[in-house]
Amino acid sequence: MKILVTGGTGYIGSHTVVELQNKGFEVVIVDNLSNSSIKIVDNISKITGIRPLLEVFDLTDREKTADFFKRNNDLKGVIHFAAFKAVGESVEYPLKYYRNNLVSLVNILESMGNNEVQNIVFSSSCTVYGEPDELPVSEQAPIKKAESPYGNTKQISEEIIGDTINTSDIHGIALRYFNPIGAHESALIGELPLGIPNNLVPFITQTAIGIREQLKVFGNDYPTRDGTPIRDYIHVVDLAKAHVIAVDRMINNKMKKALEVFNLGTGKGYSVLEVIKSFEKVSRQKLNYKIVDRRAGDVIEVWADPTFSNHELGWKAEKGLDEMVLTAWNWEKALLNKINE
Repeated sequence: MKILVTGGTGYIGSHTVVELQNKGFEVVIVDNLSNSSIKIVDNISKITGIRPLLEVFDLTDREKTADFFKRNNDLKGVIHFAAFKAVGESVEYPLKYYRNNLVSLVNILESMGNNEVQNIVFSSSCTVYGEPDELPVSEQAPIKKAESPYGNTKQISEEIIGDTINTSDIHGIALRYFNPIGAHESALIGELPLGIPNNLVPFITQTAIGIREQLKVFGNDYPTRDGTPIRDYIHVVDLAKAHVIAVDRMINNKMKKALEVFNLGTGKGYSVLEVIKSFEKVSRQKLNYKIVDRRAGDVIEVWADPTFSNHELGWKAEKGLDEMVLTAWNWEKALLNKINE
């Protein structure tokens, strides 16, 4: 059972490769390494005892994508992670996001159709809901105008997949993540942003370890319980396991319709300040942070209603906030130890 994982050396991708291999799948990774390291493949093999195949090229290259699928026409499915993902950066460089995130998907779907690869799991996002009218957010919530070009690429990608499914034999599952954090318990893989992190938790851990001087909290005047934005944080391993279940669901013809959508979250919302307090508790570190102005593109609060995923997929997030944050801190300390070796 060979599965293509695009962006498989990235944060969520690498954890999903581990879970796929643990369940007996053969994995081939395609990644351009624009926001990851080839060393992650070594660390995956240390965890699982199996080295996944890696091909390094850019999926926006139509010819290289087509050639890959021709050479791997025994694929049982694709899990598509490869995309730029920073909300703030997408506001500043919208065309970079539209070109990368949409062209790569079109090339993949075209090559799937040409080589009779029928199953795709798409890495979507709760950003498709925009600023939700009701909380928690279920899969029936309306798709609102995106707050950022990044969020818009996820909306458009789901539409592209849906339109393709309507005219082909391809089946799709869109997994709408809330906010993945944490790292593998081995501390061999985790979130490794190149340059300045765009996400909260790696910025917290890098500040605590001394890489960053100070954490900026973007706004404390939101209409929330402490004035800071609220998100549904989910451990990356819990998230990765859902992808394995989705692939298995497709291969074993358990889907109820050709395109299914599932929210992946815990069902609990935590504010930025609550995440900081959790980190300070588990790490016993006092964090240097400063309240600054709001950031463009950020929604006020969002958390999932995971009921449908819990019942239909038989999946449930298991790890709590303290455990999530602690694994992220252990990963950050492990990175420092490697530098000092």
